[in-house]
This record gives sequence, C-alpha cells and structure tokens, in this order.
Amino acid sequence: MVVDDEQSLADLVASYLRRDGFEVTVTGDGAEAVTLARSVDPDVIVLDLGLPGLDGVEVCRRIRAHSDAYVVMLTARTDEVDTLIGLSVGADDYMTKPFSPRELMARIQAMLRRPRGPVTGYDDDVAAAGSAGSSPVDARLRRIGDLTIDVAGREVSVDGRAVALTRTEFDLLAALSRDPGVVFTRSQLIERVWGPNWVGDDHLVDVHVAHLRRKLGDEATRGRYVRTVRGVGYRMGPGR
Repeated sequence: MVVDDEQSLADLVASYLRRDGFEVTVTGDGAEAVTLARSVDPDVIVLDLGLPGLDGVEVCRRIRAHSDAYVVMLTARTDEVDTLIGLSVGADDYMTKPFSPRELMARIQAMLRRPRGPVTGYDDDVAAAGSAGSSPVDARLRRIGDLTIDVAGREVSVDGRAVALTRTEFDLLAALSRDPGVVFTRSQLIERVWGPNWVGDDHLVDVHVAHLRRKLGDEATRGRYVRTVRGVGYRMGPGR
C-alpha cells in the first residue's frame, strides 16, 4: 500500500511496485489508509510522514494496533527528530525525499526476504538442546534474567509480562540473543536482520535498539538486556 498525497510520486512508486509484481493500493488520505490497512492487509506500507490531516506518525500508530506490515516512512524533512518520531511508532525504515525508487524497491525486497518464522539457526539450537535431554519447548525459549524470548512463537516477556514488539524489534532481539556472548557491529546486525542487500544508514540499528530497550524497561546506561560496547556495537546484557 502506498500512502502519499503527492499524486505523481505515489503513482511513480506504485508503478515500480507493480513492475516488480506487487498488487498495489494507493491513497493520499491518512484516515482512509487506516481503514484500507484492515481490509487490504498489506505486506508493506510506503507511508508519507507529511500527510495533511492525519499525518504519517498517527497513521502508523493506528495501523500498528492491528497490523505487522513492514512500514517504510517517507519524509521531506531532514530534521532527525521527525525521522525518529516516525520510527518510534513502529516504522521499520525511512527514506528522505527526494529518493531513488530503485533504492526503495531494493529495501522492500530485502525486507520481504527476512524470515517470518524462527530465526536462522533455530533448528540447530533445538537439535543441540535435544541431545542434552531438553524438550523442544525448552529449546525454543531463550532466557536472560527476567527476559524470556520464544523464538518459534515470536513472543517476548519480561518477568512474566508480555512485551509487544514490531517485526524488526523482535528480529533484532532474536539476532542478539542467539549468540548472547558475541558483540555485533551495526553492519553485522544489518546483515542478520535487514539482509545483505539492504542499503541505507546503518544508524537505523541505534534507533531500533533504543525502542527495544524502552519496551523492555531497560536503560542504555545500565544495559540489563541490550548492552552498548563503545566503538564496536551491541551485545546481550547479563539480565540483571
């Protein structure tokens, strides 16, 4: 679904998507986009931040209440605060206008190649745990202190309280927790979560880590669940 009140741009993006084999719904109205997202159930939403009336931030917030579609936010504003606000309500990526439609297509294709089931390596984890006598249910759960990650079920809880994460936030947490003792650079996390063909600013990782920490009740200075390793990247914290 393409949501942009600039008709010529919306039509251009839609034409590229259709050429790549997508079925496309186009609207320039935020309120209509929220309604359409329920009926169309899109896989990807290309959403303009500066919509009149109901802006892109509010549209994304409302859509996130019932949809886990990938959201790419488009913005004509270069102010970083606007971009971070958009991502804080569940956008997976952003692009600043003017942008290359080919780059947008590359990012969308990279998103859709990401697995929606267990993360890569899950079967190996189960096999290893099974050989030690653990049940498959135990094998699929990763525990770091009060944090529990159900990899196969894509569910997360802290101290028994369910935590609602976006697709990207879950994938990021799953990537970090698979090797909790390893420090990952931004580039390594980009490759694991967004895919090797993703193009863009790798500081996008920092934004999603910040949102992940907020939802887990973590603090950057403490690093209980996600710890910053200065000059390198991120790793799982000790859970306490």
